[in-house]
Amino acid sequence: MARFTRIEVAQQMKETGMVPVFYHADIEVCKKIIKACYDGGARVFEFTNRGDFAHEVFVALVKYAAVETPEMILGIGSVVDAGTTSLYIQSGANFVVSPILNPEMAKVCNRRKIAWSPGCGSLTEISYAEELGAEVVKIFPGSQVGGPSFVKAVKGPSPWSSIMPTGGVEPTRENLGAWFGAGVHCVGMGSKLFVKNAAGEFDYTALKTKVEVTLKLIKELRG
Repeated sequence: MARFTRIEVAQQMKETGMVPVFYHADIEVCKKIIKACYDGGARVFEFTNRGDFAHEVFVALVKYAAVETPEMILGIGSVVDAGTTSLYIQSGANFVVSPILNPEMAKVCNRRKIAWSPGCGSLTEISYAEELGAEVVKIFPGSQVGGPSFVKAVKGPSPWSSIMPTGGVEPTRENLGAWFGAGVHCVGMGSKLFVKNAAGEFDYTALKTKVEVTLKLIKELRG
């Protein structure tokens, strides 16, 4: 059962402006990653369905987050079908993100009032996603679809659209300035956010700092 409503999900995405996007097969690594992001100020986190038994890792992470990061809104990404959507909703997902637009997923999410963000690559797809009930739509892959200029162009005839780009988002003033200047609702950020040390291991202290700095930068860019 989701702990947060779809309205709360959309509002928190807007408020913080960034959604860390992460997958790892080791639950202990995932716990440390989500705690570092939480301590850095992140309040929405997308775990991606990208490996064998990913749902088992997700279930353990949901239970951990409820206790150790109680304000963190944890959702699932990289879901492409209705069956997997149901599995993760039953596992406690507060929102579902997809790289594609599958209307069968919308039915499942809407039936349980779960936030659903489908991947779109055109204004027609964005409009259809909104017709199906998506509050925040994902553009993916963000830079290949057209980058900030695509978002700006879409917002012309469709100023009500809430857009979250994933893919091609970097924690720099130049990159984030372009995206937020174009009018995005929030951004999804993956590998560019997760700091590793010289040994190739995740640096959790550095990650916490990077999240803090990135969220502060987003706030400044929004004015």
